[in-house]
Amino acid sequence: MDTTPRMTEEQLVETLRQGSQEAFSYLYDNYSQTLYGVIYRMINDDNTAQDILQDSFVKIWKNIANYDESKGRLYIWMLNVARNQCIDTMRSKAYQNSQKNQNVEDAVHAVDKTNRTVQNPEIIGLKQQVMALKKDQRELIDLVYFNGLIKEQAAKQLKIPTGTVKTRIRAALLQLRKVYMNGLSWKSVKLIWNSITKNYLLRTINDKSA
Repeated sequence: MDTTPRMTEEQLVETLRQGSQEAFSYLYDNYSQTLYGVIYRMINDDNTAQDILQDSFVKIWKNIANYDESKGRLYIWMLNVARNQCIDTMRSKAYQNSQKNQNVEDAVHAVDKTNRTVQNPEIIGLKQQVMALKKDQRELIDLVYFNGLIKEQAAKQLKIPTGTVKTRIRAALLQLRKVYMNGLSWKSVKLIWNSITKNYLLRTINDKSA
């Protein structure tokens, strides 16, 4: 049962402007799935959509003071931030080059659009499933998900590039998806990824606020 107190939009905006990380967490929990769906429909690639979602929330956090309530609801403003982030990404040379060289295997990153909402699912046998992963994947899931490190910290501890951390985490989640029939639901796999993402964002905004 979700016991998180509900906030009105006015309360949420006010506490965000005060720099409340609890408000940011509430914002992410209540808006991330919807914004992800919009981003994914524009980009049609899970990896890129996840990156844009993270960038959008950082930009929302940094620019919440510029939100003008008289010009529309908070969600509409956030939606415009995410759309603009999508457009900037699609115009970038890196994105255009990636599309030219896109591998067919990228299709496995697409998520089931009918199962985007996750409401506190129970994770059954998660650590046992993680133990079945390759050693390099298992180390990262343990550091980032179970021990709460952000990607840069995990990269430093393992002495590998941050980009490699991201690639290995995604490979691990895809492997978990393949074995979900053995006890771990796909919703639970998505919960892991959502938790990693929110943890990363909270630590990012904390670092920028310090």
